[in-house]
Amino acid sequence: MKYANPILVFVDVQEKLNNVIHDKDDLIPRLEKLLKGLELLNVPVLWLEQYPKGLGTTVESLKEILKASSYSPIVKNTFSAWGSVEFQEQLKESGADHILLAGMESHICVFQTARDLLLENYDVDVIVDCVSSRTKENKDLGIDRMIGYGAGTTGLESLLFELLETADHPAFKDISRLIK
Repeated sequence: MKYANPILVFVDVQEKLNNVIHDKDDLIPRLEKLLKGLELLNVPVLWLEQYPKGLGTTVESLKEILKASSYSPIVKNTFSAWGSVEFQEQLKESGADHILLAGMESHICVFQTARDLLLENYDVDVIVDCVSSRTKENKDLGIDRMIGYGAGTTGLESLLFELLETADHPAFKDISRLIK
């Protein structure tokens, strides 16, 4: 199985960024499905917020899902999550070795996080329909740069079904309903 021990790194989906993000009307519902699907599959989440005093906190509907799963945000000032000692400690404690990335902005914080995790020898996949930037060009640039450093790519539906592996999985019906 490709994703033997995954964790989602959920990067900076905050109110002030969301107000100006490309494709936000589609992105937020996809992120809601991602978080709910990963909860059904018992995949843990490291939740990040970049300088919330300036950028606001996580988009409310996503914050509710994360808090319902007993997650708390890791506040950071560095663009790369790897610059946060708290992030490094929580990632190490999780025992995860495969990083799934979603969030904002793909050419800055998501990219720098992916780059640094890859340099630390983690396997990284960016969920391409669950990242964005202020412009489509910057979204694409970020994805291209992550691929250039060695990240894999996947999409929301592909990921959830790859984690399921079989229609016999106990969460199959719930995941199927979630993505419809």
